[in-house]
Amino acid sequence: MPELIINGPGGRLEARYHHESNADSPIALILHPHPQFGGTMNNQVVYTLYHTFAARGFSVLRFNFRGVGRSQGVWDGGPGELADAASALDWLQLVKPDAKTCWIAGVSFGTWIAMQLLMRRPEVDGFICVAPPSNLYDFSFLAPCPSSGLIINGDMDRVVPTPSVVEMAAKVKVQKGIKITHEIVQGANHFFENKTEELGNIVGSYLDERMIQFELDRERNKERERERERERQRQRELERLEAQSAPAAGAGGGSSDDDGDDE
Repeated sequence: MPELIINGPGGRLEARYHHESNADSPIALILHPHPQFGGTMNNQVVYTLYHTFAARGFSVLRFNFRGVGRSQGVWDGGPGELADAASALDWLQLVKPDAKTCWIAGVSFGTWIAMQLLMRRPEVDGFICVAPPSNLYDFSFLAPCPSSGLIINGDMDRVVPTPSVVEMAAKVKVQKGIKITHEIVQGANHFFENKTEELGNIVGSYLDERMIQFELDRERNKERERERERERQRQRELERLEAQSAPAAGAGGGSSDDDGDDE
């Protein structure tokens, strides 16, 4: 994975990108944990998510927020990092303009940024939130949450206790047809030490189910559109036949009048 540099709002952003050759391959953006507590795009959970998406045919981008690694700029406490994430998603969409679906994933602090970006970008179809710091940040802006997604945490997490995540998941307001799934990894701490395989399996299974459903929905939508087009063709044909028959009826009426005059 060669180094990639993206132009961000606060300077250059260091990134890594996995590219799929299919023009319509789905895309995913992954956001790392808190920069001031050692969070980088090379975090083991970020790395696990990156490869879990890539294994399922996604074109995937992960990057360092401003001031982290070789990314330029300085820590901004949230707003600047959100702007970085938006720029990274812009770059990913420029590279893959025909992507059939768009996902975003975050780890700890990265989930707070990811969900704010989700609320601003209606094209995002799904999300993965790993160890969301629901006791440290306000997630009440998810009102309503516009996309279905997975929230996952460890039952041994001492940074963000499970009851806090359960409460967050329960409070998230959703639109009709949107479903929030919450999974708890037994024995996992905030950093999923020695539990990344379990994490990857849960996320992978969730993605598999969602992508199968996505393809089914897409086929149903295509069939509905085909039926609508057939109906439009039938309507056009009916209008054409009516237009053709109108002059004949008029001509017949004129002939009848002529007969009456002859009498």
